[in-house]
Amino acid sequence: MAAAHSLHYGAGIPVRKVPAVLEILTGVELTQGAITQDALQQAQGKIGEIYEGLRAGVPQSSSVHTDDTGWRVGGEPAFLMAFETEKATVYQIRPRHRHQEVQEVIPPDYGGVMVTDRGRSYDDRSFNAVAQQKCLSHILQSVSSVLEVQKGRARDFGELLKELLQEAIGVWRAYHAGEVTDFASRAQRVKEEITYHLRDRFLKNPDNRRLLKQLGSHHARGNLLRFLDDPRIEPTNNRAERALRPAVIARKVSQCSKNRPGAYAFSAFTSVVRTLAKNGFHAVVEGLYLIFLSARTQRASP
Repeated sequence: MAAAHSLHYGAGIPVRKVPAVLEILTGVELTQGAITQDALQQAQGKIGEIYEGLRAGVPQSSSVHTDDTGWRVGGEPAFLMAFETEKATVYQIRPRHRHQEVQEVIPPDYGGVMVTDRGRSYDDRSFNAVAQQKCLSHILQSVSSVLEVQKGRARDFGELLKELLQEAIGVWRAYHAGEVTDFASRAQRVKEEITYHLRDRFLKNPDNRRLLKQLGSHHARGNLLRFLDDPRIEPTNNRAERALRPAVIARKVSQCSKNRPGAYAFSAFTSVVRTLAKNGFHAVVEGLYLIFLSARTQRASP
């Protein structure tokens, strides 16, 4: 069963194909129904217990990257959210993706840094006390999209903004590559230039006005260049996007989740499997086996 669940939740093999793969590799015969029923039972048992512990541990981390992608439960639209920390990866599936769903994992009094895109759920006022870092990759894409339709002097605002943001990322990367010794002074200079460029003023072009209003607001709250104040923070949300890739693959080769218990089992097992891999358990099968064995031992004890 540990091997079967690793193939499905870890490698992304559709559960209908797992019995054939497992038989080819091991000679063990399991049915699709047996694998599914075991997953549902384990999600209500030891795997579910560990999963809830992982969820509870997210607010204890110094930073968390979060993002979402589309999902389906029983054929109905839903959202699969990923929460990526240094020690764990946590998934949850919900019918909606509002600040209420995000706060099931990241509370409004979270003391770390939340790295996100510019989704509306993260900009709700209930998160005003939470330090954030907006993904500069997404912001640069937005600036590039505006520049594609602009001509003449209207391009000046976006071109300089893009250049400054790329320079800010370059300073951060150079610091982590050990190529700069004056990070603080270089970071301060870039921050001052971006602050001046995003100063409150009237711009003739409506697209530029929109960018200035949105990015100026993020910058005023410290959520645009927080990585220059603390280089341990990453300027992009690439971690969360990588965490979503297994789910995106699973979505392409399956019908997502047939019901809510199945959605919970997917969230729990995928969280545990990804966290095992993150913490050095390259033999995920062995990790799951030890979890199942510990559950069996607990049931057998007086």
